[in-house]
Amino acid sequence: MGIRSSSTAESGPARLARRLTGPWWAYLLAGIAWVIISAVILRFNAASAATIGLLLGALFLLSAVEEFVIAWVRPQWTWAHALLGIVFIGAAIWSFVRPYGAFWALASVLGIMLVVAGTVHIFTAINSRTFNDAWWFGVIGGLLEVFIGFWVGAQSFRAQAVFLIIWAGLLALFRGIFQIVLAFEIRSAHLQLERAQSQLERAEPGRATANQSATTANR
Repeated sequence: MGIRSSSTAESGPARLARRLTGPWWAYLLAGIAWVIISAVILRFNAASAATIGLLLGALFLLSAVEEFVIAWVRPQWTWAHALLGIVFIGAAIWSFVRPYGAFWALASVLGIMLVVAGTVHIFTAINSRTFNDAWWFGVIGGLLEVFIGFWVGAQSFRAQAVFLIIWAGLLALFRGIFQIVLAFEIRSAHLQLERAQSQLERAEPGRATANQSATTANR
């Protein structure tokens, strides 16, 4: 009974870590999807506004799913991720229903979007530093989004439309790279926890035998 109780207590941190991070392969698949979307978006120009509007809808939908997953696996900032996911779903529906109008409307408010998204990404990356060694990558990306957001807000409307395409493609690319790196970081952490727990379980029977021998000798 003592050995089982100790093993259960030691496995608690491992279960908690998996609950906080979620499955590593989900981050890997999301990262690959982001990279593919970025490659498709960067092939178009402002003349393909309707097509880009549909692609932006897919990007918003993927972002919504990602935010809901993060809200489910992380105990901190759950409400913020859930709220952002709802906003992304609304933007995705709008982009699918009116892709042409969605493209030019998003181009007109691109600066504000970058500032808000960059701020959220900065706080999310900082909160992940306890289990993600590449958290600083997300902070740098968020700071760049905020800086570029203020810069784009001062540009002409046509320039904002062109930059929307570049921003959407690069955002998907860098987010994909971040998700792929994060996936392997989480996988490495899970393997280290499993090895430590396995070593602990192998060591416990030895300690139990030693304690039993000592008790017999005292008698």
